[in-house]
Amino acid sequence: MKKLVVLTGAGMSAESGISTFRDSGGLWDTYNVEDVATPEGWARNPQLVTEFYNIRRRELLNVKPCRGHELLASLESDYDVEIITQNVDNLHERAGSTKVTHLHGELMKVTSSWDPNNPKYIQTLSPEAPEVSMGDRAADGSQLRPFIVWFGEAVPNIERAAELSSKADIYLIIGTSLNVYPAAGLIHYVPDECPIYLIDPKPVPWNSMHRLHHIMKGASEGMKEFIEKLRS
Repeated sequence: MKKLVVLTGAGMSAESGISTFRDSGGLWDTYNVEDVATPEGWARNPQLVTEFYNIRRRELLNVKPCRGHELLASLESDYDVEIITQNVDNLHERAGSTKVTHLHGELMKVTSSWDPNNPKYIQTLSPEAPEVSMGDRAADGSQLRPFIVWFGEAVPNIERAAELSSKADIYLIIGTSLNVYPAAGLIHYVPDECPIYLIDPKPVPWNSMHRLHHIMKGASEGMKEFIEKLRS
């Protein structure tokens, strides 16, 4: 079974109604990134950061996977599909994808403020109780913080993502500008003979020796065309 490795970004979830960060009208137009997505912001005002992610979770629970998510999950019947996502939502999993590596953390999880990447302290919040309050503690006694990789923090899963990329028979990129490192550097691990497909309605800068097959459509329509190309 061929290995299909998929790198997804904000454009994958935008069709579900998840706010993107960088586009016009995105979250960084409303919030200062330094206040809600950095360790320094957390140190200054954990209440603000906690409420920001409570709002994000409520938003996530009110949306569903788009057709693109569902089509991607359906490919598991014919391919060994490994998804590497920059998104912190759980829409890939809810659509039925079984192998998802999250580079930037997971919105529905919380962890220790002191030792955030220790599996002992990572908890999954339920849809019935998705909010965190000040005073809610991890098992080590620290305030619960979002299980999110903030700007300035290391990306624990980047080595796994690089290893997956290096084993791809087919590489698919969906809904990412390829401007955010280290994720943007994953294309350099893809084998030379591996075809790379990109689904994104906008032009995307490309500085790799690989030939790029660019499908200039959104996630759902782009996935339909990608599947047609696989079958032809």
